[in-house]
Amino acid sequence: MLRKLFATRTWMLFAFVSFAASAVYVMIKIALAPTVAETPEDIRIKGDYFVMLLQCVLGIVAMLLPGFLKRTIRLNVPSYMLMVYAVFLYCAIYLGEVRSFYYLVPHWDTVLHAFSGAMLGALGFSFVVIFNKTEIVPLQLSAGFVALFAFCFALSLGVLWEIYEFCADEFLHTNMQKYMLVDGTLLAGHAVLADTMKDLIVDALGAFVMSSLGFISLRYKKGWFEKIQLKIEAKISTKIK
Repeated sequence: MLRKLFATRTWMLFAFVSFAASAVYVMIKIALAPTVAETPEDIRIKGDYFVMLLQCVLGIVAMLLPGFLKRTIRLNVPSYMLMVYAVFLYCAIYLGEVRSFYYLVPHWDTVLHAFSGAMLGALGFSFVVIFNKTEIVPLQLSAGFVALFAFCFALSLGVLWEIYEFCADEFLHTNMQKYMLVDGTLLAGHAVLADTMKDLIVDALGAFVMSSLGFISLRYKKGWFEKIQLKIEAKISTKIK
């Protein structure tokens, strides 16, 4: 257990340092990059690097979030989930954005969307199970409702991400929704929608698989989610009688 905890914290520290170093690198690139593409070689412009900086900052915040939640609301995130969480952020932000894996590795974005759909489904599943067991909000929810909530929760966050990508493209002139080719050629018709719809479909598939596993686990008491489920730790009374 101690070895596993040490490995998790080491990996999270590694990811945190990668984001911090990348943020410094991106700030330098923002100063040097053109505002608009002046030559075919200008693949990234200031808007692209600004979005990259924003994601690095969000990555840093995301790495600090589990510890903050543990201190404030005593939310315990299992080491398995922390490891998966850190690996996902590293693959999405550092490898995907900073190292350009989204452009260099085929289907990198698709794999991460499937992964995020499954992760968000597990997160939604954990939230509703916590509320179902709490004494403050007494609920008695069926396994089917819990699975449906987890699916809708994951898909809703996937939609919010696509809205974020659209806003970045609209106001910062980036190409997060892949509406143009690398050489600047604008796509039209069905081709423009392909990337967004593919992301949403993959999000839905990942969320559906995880929600289905959660339903089976709850309905038939398999206990599959116990190792990855978020839990609120009970407060220990320190009163002296």
